[in-house]
Amino acid sequence: MALVNDHFLKLPNSYLFSDIAKRVNAFKAQNPKVDVISLGIGDVTRPLPPVVVEALHRAADEMGAEGSFHGYGPEQGYDFLRKAILRNDFVDRGIHLSLDEIFVSDGAKSDTGNFQELFRWDNSIAVTDPIYPVYIDSNVMIGRAGTVDESGRWTGVIYLPCNVENGFIPELPQQRVDVIYLCYPNNPTGMTLTRKELRRWVNYALKYDALILFDAAYEAYIRHDDIPHSIYEIKGARKCAVEFHSFSKTAGFTGLRCGYTVVPHDVTVATLTGERVPLNPLWKRRQCTKFNGTSYLSQRAAEAVYTPEGREQVAKNIDYYMENARMMKERLSRIGMKVYGGDDAPYLWLQTPDGMTSWRFFEQMLYGAHVVCTPGVGFGPSGEGFVRLTAFGSHEATEEALDRISRFY
Repeated sequence: MALVNDHFLKLPNSYLFSDIAKRVNAFKAQNPKVDVISLGIGDVTRPLPPVVVEALHRAADEMGAEGSFHGYGPEQGYDFLRKAILRNDFVDRGIHLSLDEIFVSDGAKSDTGNFQELFRWDNSIAVTDPIYPVYIDSNVMIGRAGTVDESGRWTGVIYLPCNVENGFIPELPQQRVDVIYLCYPNNPTGMTLTRKELRRWVNYALKYDALILFDAAYEAYIRHDDIPHSIYEIKGARKCAVEFHSFSKTAGFTGLRCGYTVVPHDVTVATLTGERVPLNPLWKRRQCTKFNGTSYLSQRAAEAVYTPEGREQVAKNIDYYMENARMMKERLSRIGMKVYGGDDAPYLWLQTPDGMTSWRFFEQMLYGAHVVCTPGVGFGPSGEGFVRLTAFGSHEATEEALDRISRFY
């Protein structure tokens, strides 16, 4: 008889975004003539940059010819893409990495969820709260998170609240922890850490021998010079941090799937006997066993992002979304709503009026304004009383949604 991994049974019955989709679909079924505008799910809407489409066509032609066909590729990614990543995302910022420290993947979500497999089940983890659900759910699946209590907190997780009182900047843990999850620019709050603030985290990790898993999926949206694009801009981070990147929101690859993870050779973990083990070969072994590599087409498309034309076209799309964010923050603030983020990220963190719960406000927005948002409580206990809005719609849809919200509230 096969026995279930009962840690999976501890997970919520449904994933946050699938729960939202069910409620929205039920509303649409009851109101088929109503046009619903989504400011909730973080999926891009702008077409792929033309240079990326051209690269896809060329790669597809290669795959159709006997002399240029590609079968299984290297699990860690083709050198042509890794060299482009190394040169453009790191060398140009004064960060020195080697090619074999970069692992191409099908996206940051997969790698942030899978990386925890390299650690013992009894490692302590700390997360900012609110937080992207995958970080906690993947730890629940392995039995590291404990059980969930009445407040929605997992007993095995150390929560670092991000709220109005602390300016959404988390305090350092009061105790020593093994693994820390950081995502900046942050999903869902849209807030950022300055270079000085991020240095505090690196110093903490070096002092207490902790590991930082740093999700930099939204670094392309940063506008201010004092906000680092990579944790490796901070001295010493090579010894204590793994960094995750994605082309999904940067270049519109949500339908193509491509990202990468940086695992420096200097990052090590310990055995029970105190022996230090480098993480880089462990992650390579894991990927070679469980991952067949990102498709050749996707990697050629990602390579095109780094061409002069690609960089210009990607920047144009990002500017488009950030104009939405500017407009949303301005309009919502004008009608008296308290809204945070949106300056260096495509997300805005809206405080619900009159102490209303997140799901109640979600329902009011859906049924009253026909606009979809994401309940903040789905990102953790400190998300209660907030909703996340995204800037990934068209200008026209965003303006219409803001008009509806203004009329309703």
